[in-house]
Amino acid sequence: MNKKILLLEDDTLLAQTLHELIESEGYDVTLVSSGSEAADITYSDKFDLYIFDINVPDINGLELLEGLRGADDKTPTIFISALVDLNSISKAFKIGADDYIKKPFYPEELLIRINAKLISKSSAIIYNNLEYDPQTKTLKKDAKVLPLGEVQERLFDLFVHNIGNVLDKDILMECLEKPSPTALRVALTKLKQTTGLHIRNLRGVGYIVE
Repeated sequence: MNKKILLLEDDTLLAQTLHELIESEGYDVTLVSSGSEAADITYSDKFDLYIFDINVPDINGLELLEGLRGADDKTPTIFISALVDLNSISKAFKIGADDYIKKPFYPEELLIRINAKLISKSSAIIYNNLEYDPQTKTLKKDAKVLPLGEVQERLFDLFVHNIGNVLDKDILMECLEKPSPTALRVALTKLKQTTGLHIRNLRGVGYIVE
């Protein structure tokens, strides 16, 4: 399953060069040229990595990342910028950047940084046709993002971290807003229908995903 990258760069030639190079490495790249365009697409889609230039139209890269972090978006972010002053670099890391590459740079250097972020730090849990990132709580089913409600998200997170282990129903009850045996059964049925998890009830013992 290809990792998805959002690339924000308004220099057309550089943008196309980076786009082609990164995609040749097997990544799925979405290219945008303005901060507002980048902001809009982050609301409708999930990405594994952001690559932002700073001096771009509408919303600059620093303001964009600050807004995303304020909205609890923890997607790893690399800045590529001609700004080399310490204030810009310092602010970038202060608001939550993971890396900062000064222009001009070799495109291959960016590729090295991307691979370092996405290959070594991949912590996704794979279960059948599901891919779950426990850090961002992002669940994908057949490569498409599958949104879950709060209760389902808590239950899913608990099960997926305990595959093969029996979970006591009292532990599962803690995930519910109004705990009761009936509410638990309903929630688990809904979770199975939504995700396809194979949840088995061991009577008198608890529940298990095998």
